[in-house]
Amino acid sequence: MITIISGTNRPGSNSLKVAQYYQQQLALSDTETTLLSLESLPADLIAADLYGNRSAAFQPIQDLVSASSKFLFVIPEYNGSFPGVLKTFIDACSFPASFFDKKAALVGLSSGKYGNIRGIEHFAGICSYLHLHTLPLRIHIPYIREEMNEDGAFFKEDTLKFTAQQIARFIVF
Repeated sequence: MITIISGTNRPGSNSLKVAQYYQQQLALSDTETTLLSLESLPADLIAADLYGNRSAAFQPIQDLVSASSKFLFVIPEYNGSFPGVLKTFIDACSFPASFFDKKAALVGLSSGKYGNIRGIEHFAGICSYLHLHTLPLRIHIPYIREEMNEDGAFFKEDTLKFTAQQIARFIVF
């Protein structure tokens, strides 16, 4: 099963819209997915679920991560990198079993012109440490506010082409 992770807890984020787009596209190929928005993380995650602790509120999230064989991370640019809540989520998950020898695809997005290139590279380093194998085709979507229509779908030819390529390669990865 593929778990698509919207890499921010910001309400109404573009990351969530992109994650939903990927979920819809994967459904067209009969690929089983689950969407995890970091908005759904417990409010007391830092106090309750780090350093070997596990709360009842986080356990269903941990169970989802444990059951997943692949992850598609949709990661917005925050201050030249990725959101701290994404790192906190990774830290809260059981180590090393949550991600060890599983697979991931990375999608970066930003409101600026680089599509979170640096943040995706930072996150790829964490993936390597976790022994989480990443698909070589990483997508970087700049100017995200101009990329999606009012229905939350991409419409620019290049973006449609590259996201479709990434999805097809990730299914067989």
